[in-house]
Amino acid sequence: MGELDASFFTDHPAECALALIGAEFRWDGCVGRVVETEAYAAEGDPACHTFFRPSARAFVADHPAGTAYVYLNYGVHWLFNVLVKGRKAQGFVLFRALEPMKGLAAMRRRRKRACAAELCSGPGRLTQALGIGRDVHGCRFLECSERGLRAGAAVGILRGPRIGISRGRELPWRFGEHSSACLSRRFPSE
Repeated sequence: MGELDASFFTDHPAECALALIGAEFRWDGCVGRVVETEAYAAEGDPACHTFFRPSARAFVADHPAGTAYVYLNYGVHWLFNVLVKGRKAQGFVLFRALEPMKGLAAMRRRRKRACAAELCSGPGRLTQALGIGRDVHGCRFLECSERGLRAGAAVGILRGPRIGISRGRELPWRFGEHSSACLSRRFPSE
């Protein structure tokens, strides 16, 4: 299984989000399997930042595919997204949950939690556990030796509506690994 580069993020955001389930995400000594993602389209998606933020539209225009898009959600949690600039659509993939694999001591220290399943089981928990903040917004993390993504495989992928939003909930652009204990929230079909 090889390293993913920016070319991976040149499809539709939902296709990228689905394909990331099972991939290994490396960040400064910590590693986790991606077990939950969500997709957001830059055009016509009322839940995407580009729908109401000119700065998000400028970000899409000014940055290449695979760039980190990090923002503060409700003034509390940093959320990690990757910019998608596909032939069919542009947008973002939100990393919602990881299954921790390496660097658990650092994750536990940052999160002040012992249970591995609780370390990265939500987008805010994930960024806190990995030490991801505003300082990486706009970085090309796939070009860094200590950060990146490696292709992987998932068993039994679930698909459902996005959560934690008030608009655009009907789109089935949330993806998760069926057998994972690290999902942020159960899927309706479970």
